Amino acid sequence: MSQSQLDPLPGDLPFRLISKTIGRGAYASIKKAIPSDRSEPVFAVKLIHKGYAMRHGRVSAKQLLMEVSLHSHIGQHANIIEWFASGEDANWRWIAMEFADGGDLFDKVEADVGVQEDIAHIYFLQLISGVSFMHSKGVAHRDLKPENILLSDRGNLKLADFGMATMFEYKGQRKTSATLCGSPPYIAPEILACGRVDKKSSGTTARYAPELSDIWSCGVILFVLLVGNTPWDEPSSTSWEYQEYLRTNGRSTDALWGRIPPQALSLLRGMMSVDTSKRFSFTQIRQHPWYTRHNSLTTTDGSGKIRDPLSLATKMLENLRIDFSQQPTPSQQQAANGANGANGESMDVDSPGMALKSASQPEVPITDTEWDWERPALRSIGSVAISSTQPALRSEATAHFRPPSSTPGRGLYSDPLADEPSMSQFSQNPGVPLTLTQAARQFRDIVPAESLTRFFSHVPPQLLVQMLSDALHQLNVPLAPVTPNLYSDHVATVRLRALDGRKQSLHGEVQIDRLAFDEGELLDVRFVKIKGDPLEWRRFFKKVVVLCKDGVYVRDA
Repeated sequence: MSQSQLDPLPGDLPFRLISKTIGRGAYASIKKAIPSDRSEPVFAVKLIHKGYAMRHGRVSAKQLLMEVSLHSHIGQHANIIEWFASGEDANWRWIAMEFADGGDLFDKVEADVGVQEDIAHIYFLQLISGVSFMHSKGVAHRDLKPENILLSDRGNLKLADFGMATMFEYKGQRKTSATLCGSPPYIAPEILACGRVDKKSSGTTARYAPELSDIWSCGVILFVLLVGNTPWDEPSSTSWEYQEYLRTNGRSTDALWGRIPPQALSLLRGMMSVDTSKRFSFTQIRQHPWYTRHNSLTTTDGSGKIRDPLSLATKMLENLRIDFSQQPTPSQQQAANGANGANGESMDVDSPGMALKSASQPEVPITDTEWDWERPALRSIGSVAISSTQPALRSEATAHFRPPSSTPGRGLYSDPLADEPSMSQFSQNPGVPLTLTQAARQFRDIVPAESLTRFFSHVPPQLLVQMLSDALHQLNVPLAPVTPNLYSDHVATVRLRALDGRKQSLHGEVQIDRLAFDEGELLDVRFVKIKGDPLEWRRFFKKVVVLCKDGVYVRDA
């Protein structure tokens, strides 16, 4: 639903919004903001339309108030997004909080591969640190999944989104939950039982301990870090993988389990024990040999603090790889069919409807702030990308595009993408460019805050748009016709809404912008996820890129 279809935002907000929507939940949008009288610090604001949330999110006013109350109650912790302030009017509630400008952790995890064991270990330590701190305050998250795990600019894990959180202990009194919530691949099996009626107990609904369900979800997240995939679509009778896990008492014959480091297997079985009375506690987790293993990337105090952020960032970036020699398998091509969103609504405060469509201009932010707030800058210190406004270059669809020169003898600066992190995933030679690591001073200098689902193209705009359209058609993703703008720096916006391989919503945009250099021009093609699992979004990006490989600029090709 567009902002014009919702009530206007409050006019007396104590801050200025400076971005379009950077994140979206079931009933909320998140934007960046700054204080009214200053240009820093940048923080995040969650905007919730109360009427929309109660109509479409099936949440009560009490639940909306609970999110604010519990987030502020948790207090400060290094691995939890900090709550700053909140307010409301008759129609809107807003929550101001820390902005995790390192982006999604799982945007930096290679789908179907995972990360190196030491990296998985670091982020598992930090995950347990954050979740156990919440539990010490009597609060359970109940929606632990990749979308809610972010990074700071120093590469540290940050837990976010407390919309499903609940107080399970207060003044020594404990309570169970009956709410069905969470994401199917990460949800604990006892939560699924909440939708069933136990006839032997006079029709009462099954209940569960939310703090124990969080531990199960932490186990699934560790599994995903190690192998780049979830162990099942959901822990139910319809899942062969889950039933195999039950049948073998946690010793599944599924190939994914065979890729788990042997020492981590017993930790996962303990955290993902179907019998909640036998599920590991935080004490048992912290005593496990895999948890206490030596890790050269962390400090020696077991806190999960990063010893060498640059080394960690380098290892994460070099793990991301796109192999152009591989074509999508038949199962991969059974992509997101259909996007029921053509007639559906979405809690969106700045885009004109969520139906499948395309546009040749970017969405307009709520304020008149420059679009450049959202467009990541190139890292080049040589040729500077400039606006390309010469009409002569737009006169024909077949206008000649000349990729930047990398001729030997012209120096490192002859290639404006020499220091661009997203280029390394297309390199034929594994590793991070030396020029990038030599100039780096902190984590985000190597692993950028913006998404790495990005490529550059040297082909004319109309040809690239046609390649993208053909690729999406092969992947069964519905798409309205897209007409590139040949007279603007912003070439096109392709809006996508589909279902991922697990039939979960996947929603985003492909932003195409023109870059001009002394040596020629390129198109900057960014896949911007709005809603959905980051790993599924990366899978989707890789499939499209492989199908468009002839239009992808690769420096060492």
